[in-house]
Amino acid sequence: MADAPTVTDPTRSTTPAPPAGARTDAVRRHDPAARGFASDNYAGVHPEVLAALALANGGHQVAYGGDDYTAHLQEVFRRHFGPTAEVFPVFNGTGANVTALQAVTERWGAVICAESAHINVDECGAPERVGGLKLLTVPTADGKLTPELIDRQAYGFDDEHRAQPQVVSITQTTELGTCYTPEEIKAVCDHAHQLGMAVHLDGARLSNAAASLGVPLARFTTEAGVDILSFGGTKNGLLLGECVVVLSPERVRALPHLRKLSMQLASKMRFVSVQFEALLAGDLWLRSAEHANAMARRLDAAVRGIDGVRVMRPVQSNAVFAMLPRHVSERLQKRYRFYFWDESTGEVRWMCAFDTTEDDVDGFAAAVAEEMAAGA
Repeated sequence: MADAPTVTDPTRSTTPAPPAGARTDAVRRHDPAARGFASDNYAGVHPEVLAALALANGGHQVAYGGDDYTAHLQEVFRRHFGPTAEVFPVFNGTGANVTALQAVTERWGAVICAESAHINVDECGAPERVGGLKLLTVPTADGKLTPELIDRQAYGFDDEHRAQPQVVSITQTTELGTCYTPEEIKAVCDHAHQLGMAVHLDGARLSNAAASLGVPLARFTTEAGVDILSFGGTKNGLLLGECVVVLSPERVRALPHLRKLSMQLASKMRFVSVQFEALLAGDLWLRSAEHANAMARRLDAAVRGIDGVRVMRPVQSNAVFAMLPRHVSERLQKRYRFYFWDESTGEVRWMCAFDTTEDDVDGFAAAVAEEMAAGA
């Protein structure tokens, strides 16, 4: 099989035409020119990924991961994460996290994570209710754990009255848009391993972190000591799908069974796997992430010059966190979609995606300036 699907070199603003003779009764119900800054999940599918999906279509392939595309995906991921990496495609990020965490814990296990972690804040209790895990949270200033912060919850080993800390879970990039350096992740991994714990990395925006740091994916995962990670695709141009990537097989148990038990086993898995091949066999993952990060930096620079707007956190990936008067934000939301990050303070979050353009950013920054002026 070829290393990567053969595709054209489309522009971000176009969508491949349907195959000759194809028809559909579906009707386009949205404006394809519409843009927002609410989430990189709002973006559509990258044209190169759509082309890969069409490439994988037709004929019959073995279901549930026995297909040629999923078999080849192992080699694709090993180029990035090392020769012992094993990859398990799943449907979504919450499923990836819950499945991965179950694979490195016992029934009485607990997971140490930042208070702001997605597994704690945005997964509707799935790690607890579906995975049966206790989350031991730690407040952080920047979304990042350190050995010292881990120690706030890393105690009570062998105490039968306390859920046992068995895993440290970190997020890269963090939910606050910050990036761990490879050295910071290695320090976390070394400390966790010394205490007998495994390390899970939630990598929903792992590509954005690598683009920001300018290093290969393995530098802050495999080489730093991460044991298992959730690799994100949907936020970087895929239609659907994430992957659980096992980096330390000796620490992981029964992952194929846990994937099925967690309702994350796709029957037509070739259509998940081929998307990751399109993303990772070449440089699409990096091109898309670098572009999204660059648009966030452009937005950061544009709004910093607007009187009354404060950028609250370092812009190290594709997110900008800002503070402006609430009534201004609410008026602005009628023109562009975005979310309040902290309802109590009025802090907002603006996200850029692979298809965000310079004109999108400049238009949004101009709208911020207009609404600020009107509010004043």
